[in-house]
Amino acid sequence: MYAIVDVGAKQYSVKKGDIIEVERHSSAEGKEVTLDKILMVAKDKKVEIGQPYLKEAKIKALVLANFKGEKTIAYKYRRRKAYHRKKGHRQQLTRLQIQDIVC
Repeated sequence: MYAIVDVGAKQYSVKKGDIIEVERHSSAEGKEVTLDKILMVAKDKKVEIGQPYLKEAKIKALVLANFKGEKTIAYKYRRRKAYHRKKGHRQQLTRLQIQDIVC
């Protein structure tokens, strides 16, 4: 059994026990969260597709950690113009462990 869930404007394919890293979620570490934007659920050979979301499907997940991702560098450069700009960014992320898919 697996599901496709929409979290933070990105879509993830998840199964029970999977660990995913999503954009920062407002819950504290160790808390259980419910994800309700489920796009699709597949169980054995039965597939349910939402329009856009499934109303009765929920995913229960446990917040493992809130952390910063790796640093990404944006560098601008113009040749012969003595122009260069370097900017770094670290995205705030949350690590979730999928506990159960309820449909």
